[in-house]
Amino acid sequence: MNITKENINELNAVVTVKIEKKDYEATVNDTLKDYRKKANMPGFRPGKVPAGLVKKMYGKAVLAEEVNKVLSNNLTKYLVEEKLNILGEPLPNDEKTPEIDWENAEDFEFVFDIAIAPEPEVKLDKRKKYPLYKIQVDEESIDKQVDAYSNQFGQNVKVDEEAAEKDTFRGDFAQLDADGNELEEGIKAEQVVIAIDLMKDEEVKNAAIGKKEGDVLVFDPMKVYDNKHEVGNLLSVSHEEAEKLEGDFKFTISEVLRFEKAELNEDLFKKAFGEDTEIKTVEDFRAKLKTEMENNFIQSSNYKFALDSRDILVEKIKMELPEEFLKRWLKATNKELTDEQIENDFDNFMKDLRWQLIKDKLTKDNEVDVKEEDIKDAAKEMALMQFRQYGMFTMPDDYLNNYADQILQNEEERRRIVTKVQEDKIIEIIKSNVNVDEKEISLEDFNKLLEK
Repeated sequence: MNITKENINELNAVVTVKIEKKDYEATVNDTLKDYRKKANMPGFRPGKVPAGLVKKMYGKAVLAEEVNKVLSNNLTKYLVEEKLNILGEPLPNDEKTPEIDWENAEDFEFVFDIAIAPEPEVKLDKRKKYPLYKIQVDEESIDKQVDAYSNQFGQNVKVDEEAAEKDTFRGDFAQLDADGNELEEGIKAEQVVIAIDLMKDEEVKNAAIGKKEGDVLVFDPMKVYDNKHEVGNLLSVSHEEAEKLEGDFKFTISEVLRFEKAELNEDLFKKAFGEDTEIKTVEDFRAKLKTEMENNFIQSSNYKFALDSRDILVEKIKMELPEEFLKRWLKATNKELTDEQIENDFDNFMKDLRWQLIKDKLTKDNEVDVKEEDIKDAAKEMALMQFRQYGMFTMPDDYLNNYADQILQNEEERRRIVTKVQEDKIIEIIKSNVNVDEKEISLEDFNKLLEK
């Protein structure tokens, strides 16, 4: 085995891998022996097929497979041992790689193009202003959040009135025949809840408005909802049965339901923040929401700071990149991409790559270390945010730890969390070494900035 590297320039190099017979011969022979033991051919007892015949039948495929394994393993090992920080992956150089004769050759040569990642010089100083937006929590924002909680914990209540457009019915479905009579063996569903504003047939929707307890609506569910899954759930039948349904159903209204927001009282506060909450008054509730919103806004503010820092540093720090190689690599690893798509998205790809190289340099220069406890804390925070989406704001620490462990068992999630923790540390380094220009801004104006 012999591997050599020839530098074309600072960014491009050619790696040549020469594989000799001794590098693969033993493994190929062992594999063919194993094939012979298992071979079952007419005219020969199991395991007694001549070695020459086995080699003739399987030799070329076994040889190619083993040579490729040796090639892949040793090329990867070489790149690691030589500490070559490459971009993308090695790409076969078809022009310089000799044609392979799998029938007769014993030694093989493979040539690859590689791209060397540049190491940019990243200097952070106080001369450049980096905007950090402090989102203001105004009374209107708190009002909206209070209203959101009132809606979240509100409920439908029975009213003895005619139905309005936003009301809901509870009632019973019964299938009708072509003459409008109830089918004895037809589909029936009791105590079904349907919302007027979700009806897609305007004629039926208009007919529903003004109905009251005891009234009847006649309509074709498939026309009103146009969704076999929804109709199947309404009528408690399979989706396949729902798709075959034709004709009208009678819906007898047993209750008109109207949504009422939850009152702002201790019951709501406990539902929102747990039984142990110390919130007793509306003023306490609003103060708690303000604190939560400020914490959430800090995350949003830091996210925008990260985006702005990326743009500033990518613009400021110039670096040459092997663009031709990178386009080849994108094409080779994304077969579905056309040349036009690659060209259209290439600037964004290059911007992301430059930012990654800048982050790598900052990580190296500042010896950024992502510890296991950092990863675990981030996973716990993710778990807590997921629970909060379902109204569970306080969770026992052992339960939170177990759920975080489950998240980290997913390798993709773990990588994402590690990347997030590392980037958070880098952003804090940037904050500590540049001129942070704090700007107060309303939530509305901040959202407009994000949309640009």
